Amino acid sequence: MENHLHDLAQALVDFRADAAVLDRWGRDLAGLLDAGGRLLACGNGGSAAQAQHLTAELVGRYDGERQPFPAVSLHCDTSAVTAIVNDYGADELFARQVRAHGRPGDVLVCLSTSGSSGNVLAAARAAADLGVRTWALTGPEPNPLAAACDEAVAVEAPSTATVQEIHLVAVHMICESLDAAARTPAARPVDEAVAS
Repeated sequence: MENHLHDLAQALVDFRADAAVLDRWGRDLAGLLDAGGRLLACGNGGSAAQAQHLTAELVGRYDGERQPFPAVSLHCDTSAVTAIVNDYGADELFARQVRAHGRPGDVLVCLSTSGSSGNVLAAARAAADLGVRTWALTGPEPNPLAAACDEAVAVEAPSTATVQEIHLVAVHMICESLDAAARTPAARPVDEAVAS
């Protein structure tokens, strides 16, 4: 237990250097989603849970009232997931959905503690082909996913558990920044801004 807490505390200290990137991601998302774009998110296992946490916060709310934003976690449609894996294989699981749902100007958030998950890498490549911006949350660099995405925040931590714990902090920081930006008049829907 002491080693886990020590590793987490150290990872949080190191992670402070990424705060400005996550703040910018949140602000960028607020503008992009307000303009009609959407966020797609993918990951496996614990990273799937983090992807779903992110999209739930955007469709619902993180802190305070704002409009709902379009965000889809690509592992949640079990019929599509099982059909794609059955017909095309596991590596196509997310990529096929990105090709179906992604549009230029959207953002795909890719989560992988190893940074080498084949299906997440395939999704990042499919997104790049479509003009969808790609952001990665990974474990230590170098890793293939960080290299494949437009931008990456890599958590320098020795264990998968600690990387996932820091990824949850990253998700919350993105949401906090997005919510703050979305509540400013420039990010509100036109009819709401006029009414106030």
